[in-house]
Amino acid sequence: MKTSSKIWLAISGILLIALGIWCLCEPSGALFATAWVIGCATLAAGISKLIFTFRTQKFLPNSGSRMLSALLLIVLGIIFLCNNLFVAVSLPFLFVAWIMAEGIVLTIESFDYKKYGFQYWWVILLFGIAGIVLGFLGFRSPDASAVTLATLIGIGIILIGVSYLVALAGVNRFEKAVNNTVDEIKKAITPPEEQ
Repeated sequence: MKTSSKIWLAISGILLIALGIWCLCEPSGALFATAWVIGCATLAAGISKLIFTFRTQKFLPNSGSRMLSALLLIVLGIIFLCNNLFVAVSLPFLFVAWIMAEGIVLTIESFDYKKYGFQYWWVILLFGIAGIVLGFLGFRSPDASAVTLATLIGIGIILIGVSYLVALAGVNRFEKAVNNTVDEIKKAITPPEEQ
């Protein structure tokens, strides 16, 4: 794995842990802030696409469909910003789905780490299972308040962030084992006079 990929994996893990802690400390604020960011991002994407459409309509065909898509994004962004409560209430369910999906992926990946001899593969497995359970609890509680769901989301995000850092340790250990094996093979095939 490239060093830059490892750095991004570590940064992702740390940021997910920080985001999870923030969700635990400010659950309702986290939901409204996230809803606002989604509204702004959608509006910005629509405006950018509209500008792109105007600048490229001479060169690219179907500028009408791109313009319609841009206008729909702008309208959707405005709706998100004006209906922040609806978006904030919907967000916990989207994140619960993400946590459950990520938990399933981590659970499956943990067996790959076990296969390659990573001693702490079971930590990834436990966090994956915890993500699945927390996602299931979030879906089973439709009457639960957004604050409760945000708390479940916060815990799930922290667990997934920690599992990214554990996975990074596993990747480093695996690479070290591979490098040692390659070095041993090179020594074994190198003639004695060159050693």
